[in-house]
Amino acid sequence: MEYGFEGDIRFDEPMARHTTFKVGGPADVWVRPAGNRFPEYAALLLKTAWEADIPVFILGGGANLVVSDRGIRGIVLDTGSWSGLQFDEQTVLVYGGTEVDAASEVCAQHERQGLAFLAGMPGSIGGAVWMNARCYNRSISDVLLETWILNETFQEEWIPFNAVDFDYKISPFQNRRVLILGARFKTAFQSRESLYEEMRGYRQDRESKGHYRLPSAGSAFKNNHAFGKPTGKLIDELGLRGLSIGGAKVADWHGNIIVNTGTATAQDIYLLTEELKKRVKQALGYELECEILFVGDWSGEEKRS
Repeated sequence: MEYGFEGDIRFDEPMARHTTFKVGGPADVWVRPAGNRFPEYAALLLKTAWEADIPVFILGGGANLVVSDRGIRGIVLDTGSWSGLQFDEQTVLVYGGTEVDAASEVCAQHERQGLAFLAGMPGSIGGAVWMNARCYNRSISDVLLETWILNETFQEEWIPFNAVDFDYKISPFQNRRVLILGARFKTAFQSRESLYEEMRGYRQDRESKGHYRLPSAGSAFKNNHAFGKPTGKLIDELGLRGLSIGGAKVADWHGNIIVNTGTATAQDIYLLTEELKKRVKQALGYELECEILFVGDWSGEEKRS
């Protein structure tokens, strides 16, 4: 693995540097292979690690994640160098490490609609496909044609889109031990000016909702139509805006955003989500489901309330 390797390898790398929440302890080993040979290096790393029973966590843009204060055991495979887009007459192939906002921007430059609704969203395309990201009443699955993966046998494979495999913020890859290398999306012509106007509206909406004011993961909880109202509205009506534990706080301006006020730990964020779930359950009988993923080594005291 070491012979001829191109890229960056760091030991005890603080994961707070790689997540939008800006929290998280050290990864034992953090690896970002060079982009020009990423699939080759990733396949070798995954095969070697899994045969040795060493856990590997695949990191995209670091959105929607809270990494434990104890960090992540094993290897973190960072996909950030694996970025770029390829267009043909009707589709665009986006490499998995490409930033979501950058993908929407490049599509607009090429006068292609399809990914404009992702403008302003943090994270990577690989992560967006993995979680079937949704915003402004559209999901990744609405425009997805096929997904390029490294499968369980470390071979490259193309998976055609099948609607039955996707649901609200659910994709089939959440139940598989695979690496998303990229995805192909359907596109159509739209003028650059109209696309920029549409995307400007999405970005301004996110800014007005305070998505960029302080480190966060965007929405903390999924919306559930059975509740009759968005989760943020439920939390607002219970007077829970501003509720805080340590340095983690429910945003003063939005009930479904938890922010790091500057001193938050991963434990603070976890305990605040648990407190919100408890209060909503007690008051309304609803079980909130976290959209935030809590990853890493939670084997110690962190999750005790």
